[in-house]
Amino acid sequence: MKKIQYLKGDATNPKAEGNKIIAHICNDIGGWGKGFVVAVSKRWKQPEKEYREWFKNGGNFNLGEIQMVQTEKDIWVCNMIGQHKIMTNSNGVQPIRYEAVEECLEKLANEALKFNAEVHMPRIGCGLAGGKWEEIEPIIERTLLRNDISVYVYDFE
Repeated sequence: MKKIQYLKGDATNPKAEGNKIIAHICNDIGGWGKGFVVAVSKRWKQPEKEYREWFKNGGNFNLGEIQMVQTEKDIWVCNMIGQHKIMTNSNGVQPIRYEAVEECLEKLANEALKFNAEVHMPRIGCGLAGGKWEEIEPIIERTLLRNDISVYVYDFE
């Protein structure tokens, strides 16, 4: 089975040949404006625009759903709804929803196979969503790596 390859740098600027999908976690309330999405929006307008339209139109805008947005000839951004709301609630429950992340990544695996693409991402779900990488990593192994998809995880330098 493939292993996650960890890199230093910017996940919105993958240094790789061939088709690339940049995956990241979105919330289920239509909010876009903090965290990794800021870097995405600096580079391309389309992912935010399509996410907001998806939210506005309401169809299929639920936890566990994904939206593929082509930004360049060989780059797609995958908006994955894996976060419920945006704040930790009063009893300490984080916004991350691991089951939703797993559903998203299963769908992403199908897309990556269809486009023969590698997947590039920050440490998804571990910023504002409050997730733990030790929970996310095995989900990536079960969904993407098991399907022989190359996965690159970026940490800012």
